[in-house]
Amino acid sequence: MLNARCAEPLNRRPARFRAGVTHHPDPHASLVAGRVWRETHWREPEEVGLAGRRLPRWSEFRPLLRPARVQLDPTERRLRRAYTIADLRTIAAHRVPRAVFDYTDGAAEQETSLRRARRSFARVEFHPQALRDVSTTDTGTTVLGRRWPVPFALAPTGFTRMMHHEGERAAVRAAQRAGVTFTLSTMGTTSIEQIAQEAPGADKWFQLYVWRDRAAGKDLVERARAAGYEALVLTVDTAVAGARMRDVRNGLTIPPALTPSTVLDAAIHPAWWVNLLTTEPLTFASLSEWPGTVAELVDAMFDPALTFADIEWLRGIWPGPLLVKGIHTVDDACAAVDHGADGVIVSTHGGRQLDRAVAPLEVLSPVVDAVGDRAEVLLDTGIMHGGDVVAALALGAKACLVGRAFLYGLMAGGERGVDRAIAILTREMTRTLQLLGVRSIGELNRSHVSLRRSGS
Repeated sequence: MLNARCAEPLNRRPARFRAGVTHHPDPHASLVAGRVWRETHWREPEEVGLAGRRLPRWSEFRPLLRPARVQLDPTERRLRRAYTIADLRTIAAHRVPRAVFDYTDGAAEQETSLRRARRSFARVEFHPQALRDVSTTDTGTTVLGRRWPVPFALAPTGFTRMMHHEGERAAVRAAQRAGVTFTLSTMGTTSIEQIAQEAPGADKWFQLYVWRDRAAGKDLVERARAAGYEALVLTVDTAVAGARMRDVRNGLTIPPALTPSTVLDAAIHPAWWVNLLTTEPLTFASLSEWPGTVAELVDAMFDPALTFADIEWLRGIWPGPLLVKGIHTVDDACAAVDHGADGVIVSTHGGRQLDRAVAPLEVLSPVVDAVGDRAEVLLDTGIMHGGDVVAALALGAKACLVGRAFLYGLMAGGERGVDRAIAILTREMTRTLQLLGVRSIGELNRSHVSLRRSGS
């Protein structure tokens, strides 16, 4: 076998050698020059790694050819690329108009509260235990006396049919399949009764904003009770609407108005607009049509005079479990429980109300220490990974609520996208437990996690 350089054409060999062959006056001298070049440049095949080379046999090559099956369903094709909630977010951003994505993705003012909530999870340090049998893991837990297969629920989200035309219906069907509790918002776009009919086997909570018109609020509570909702969630951090600057800059209205910019956007997202215009009108299910923005609605309808006494009022008309959502401090947690709450949800409303608020994960343990023996403590805001749920549970939370995570899935692929989001979180959570050396949720405790100091 020839050395590669020996096989080079004459005109590609070194100039000094080429000149000696073509211009030397003595032909015999060219032969001498050739021998000199071979002696100085020749290398044996073993030296250049060519020894033992051969052409592969087809029988050896064939197993390496594994062409991917062509997926004709565009939704499945999109969702196959989603391995994390962040992947679903990326897909969602290309599936819906910018104003719709920003309504879901954005937060209040400079969005510092949301960034802090997510950074707090980035500060988590896990402390794994070695040589534990984690061949099987139990992700189940008990919340308010009911057994959950996974320790998270779908959070209440407003105007959900704007993200996808099936909205809450798609989400509750996915929740029912996975055994995950679904929470319907007062600002939902599907009625209390429709959700109950859509998924009769699902665990369902109803989230309530107290209106200036107490009679209207009482009617919602009675309807939820009649429809079989298991728990009532009172949100207490919306005395006025947060300044959601993305919505302001996008000029978002409910429903979206046809303007030159939205018409242009329709050309980029035709499927979303076709679904919007060919399905039932996009309105809030629990109140009459509202022509303005969400912020204007909140300021006009919600009661800024809400106090702890209203928890007692609700306790008198709602016999089931009652949770208070939007707790930031130990004092408020204690007061809520003293006035009749069965649980508190440490939350900053997804960072969509008060900007620069404390991260819920950072105040979770003190709240658990203060009221954990009298009420159940849940955590909301900033969860983007199953490991975030594990960290919250290790710090004392009974369970978590996830909002944006499942909405990214809904925008990316409708009901199947919500399935994907739930599966991603469950898989990440299970893997985190196994790598921690923990076989069940009940084994988690504060020895498994700590929060690294900021900047360290």
